[in-house]
Amino acid sequence: MSDQEGAAVVTWLRLMRVYHRIQQAAASQLRDHGLTLSQFDVLAQVGADEGLTQQDLADRLLVTKSNVSQLLDRMARSGLVEREPEGRVCRLRLTAQGRAIREKVLPLHEALITEQFAALDVDERTTLQRILRELDQALGRANAEPVMAARQ
Repeated sequence: MSDQEGAAVVTWLRLMRVYHRIQQAAASQLRDHGLTLSQFDVLAQVGADEGLTQQDLADRLLVTKSNVSQLLDRMARSGLVEREPEGRVCRLRLTAQGRAIREKVLPLHEALITEQFAALDVDERTTLQRILRELDQALGRANAEPVMAARQ
């Protein structure tokens, strides 16, 4: 393994470690409110943009429409979300209960994430955001290239 490959692997491992620590803290906090990370993601996304379709939500959460469907079924049974038929699609809305939980948990979650990043100063957080955005965009382009080539 070259030095460059080794550095990339170490960077990836460190990124995974940080991600898992933050995810574990967030999951623990949400569990205290009867939510999973996935359920919170749905409440956050649908609450921010009521009327999303199931496909819109799947795209935002980076999962399949089938996975979202199963999650929405459970959340609808729990009284957190509802589907409103509109032509060939269903629009997603939070119920009053879903809205109340979102309003209670979202500020707590945001405070937790802020606390998790408190070890970095503002300039370091800005730099990290820029680097991660660049990597995300580069990976998005790299993943799109084979699709584009196959279409030509």
